[in-house]
Amino acid sequence: MTITPHHTEHHSFQYQAMRDIVRRMHDGVPGKLEITKEGIVHDMMAPGGPHELTAARISRRLEKVMPDELLAHTGTPDVEDVAEGVLRHPDVMVIAETDMEVEDSFDPRSLLAAIEVVSRSNPDNDWSGKVRDYPLLGVPICVIFDPRTGEGAVFSDIHPTPAGPRYATRKDFVYGEDITIGEWTISTDGLPRYTP
Repeated sequence: MTITPHHTEHHSFQYQAMRDIVRRMHDGVPGKLEITKEGIVHDMMAPGGPHELTAARISRRLEKVMPDELLAHTGTPDVEDVAEGVLRHPDVMVIAETDMEVEDSFDPRSLLAAIEVVSRSNPDNDWSGKVRDYPLLGVPICVIFDPRTGEGAVFSDIHPTPAGPRYATRKDFVYGEDITIGEWTISTDGLPRYTP
C-alpha cells in the first residue's frame, strides 16, 4: 500500500483505517502487527524463547547501569506518530518513567533508544524497516541484536537525507563484545542464538 504524504486528509484517513484494523486484529492474530509508511507489517510468529530472553537480558543489563529514573521497558504500549503514519513496538525501549505516564501510545520522541531483537520470521522488518522508521520518528539511537548470526549494530546520529532522516553512524558488533548505547555500556556476552 502506498500513502501519498502530500494529501494530508487522505493520509490521515488511511492511517486511521490501518490503526483500526490493527486494533481489531490484535488479540486474534498470532505475532505482531505494526504500521509503516508502506502499510501494515505482520510478523507471523510470536516471539520465542531466544528472542524474549535476549530482550530480558538486555533490559536487565541496561537497568543496572542507568539512573533509577530511566527504564529499559519491554512491555506495551506501542510508540506512535500519527502525523507520520507510523506505529511501532520496540522490543526494548529506553525511556524515562515520567514519559510513560500517558494513557495511549508513547511519544517516540520521548525514547532515548529503541532496541530490536531480529525476528526469525521477518528479519527485514528489523534491519530495514525499523532502521528507516526510527530516525523518522526522532528516536536518537536504534540497536539491532540478531540471534540468527550473533551480530548486531548500534545506529545513531540522525541527519537529513533526500529520502528523509537517516542514521549517519553505524557501529557493528559481534556477541561477546561490550557495546555502548547512549551513555551506557553493557556486555553482549551470553545472549542466546536461534538454533538452525
